[in-house]
Amino acid sequence: MQINITYDRPEDGPRSGPVQVGWFLTQDKGAVLYDPPERLVSRPPNRTHAKSASRCPAVIQMESRYFVVKCPFDLHIGFSRDDKGKALLVNRAGTASPIRGNKLGEVLTLVSEPEWRFPDRPTVQLSLPYCFIADEPVWLTQIGTFAHYRRDPLPGTIFGGRFPLSLWPRPLMWAFEWHDTDRDLILKRGEPLFYCQFEHDGPDRPVQMVEAEKTPELTAYMEKISGVVNYVNQTFSLMKQAEALRPAKLLKAKERP
Repeated sequence: MQINITYDRPEDGPRSGPVQVGWFLTQDKGAVLYDPPERLVSRPPNRTHAKSASRCPAVIQMESRYFVVKCPFDLHIGFSRDDKGKALLVNRAGTASPIRGNKLGEVLTLVSEPEWRFPDRPTVQLSLPYCFIADEPVWLTQIGTFAHYRRDPLPGTIFGGRFPLSLWPRPLMWAFEWHDTDRDLILKRGEPLFYCQFEHDGPDRPVQMVEAEKTPELTAYMEKISGVVNYVNQTFSLMKQAEALRPAKLLKAKERP
């Protein structure tokens, strides 16, 4: 059996050169807290030796295809149950917490217990305003920070996810499955929270990240697909309808003064 694969890509046009992915915040409130996504780059490595891993083209290619989203908050959270057995979160930082107690619930949520994947692993969600968009087929994969060393590992695992951002631009969240509830969940502002990988039709094409303008067309399209997860179980079943509603162009790079 012989298999031949041929890539036929035009030298110009919308699918030549880098794949452009736009990022934006769905709300401007507190925007100064949220750093732009950054390309994954190891700290200044050893480049003095010709055979150093920092010179390896495979390592360079891999790192260049991941983007880092940093944690915007300092959080020190414990898990407990009240006298009736109801699961709840405890702000261990107390009065020393940078986030006011009445604001903590706006960003951090304990998922309803019947919705946990496993009965002994609480699920916590951190709401974020980060959103990505592209004008050609691009899939976003959200994964844990495998290249970031933590002296004190998190007491659980990060939920991953993969979806077509070109059809389904939606704000991301950080979802955490708490395995060891005897240990606290500690997040620090500025540390990597998760990575984003972008897949497209050309594995040889680099990704160019730009800040996107929230145009009226983009806002209107997002409104049409917003909140449907509350009414259907399989949102992927709506992709055909979303594609039919989508304008031809949604990504407009923001102009800087």
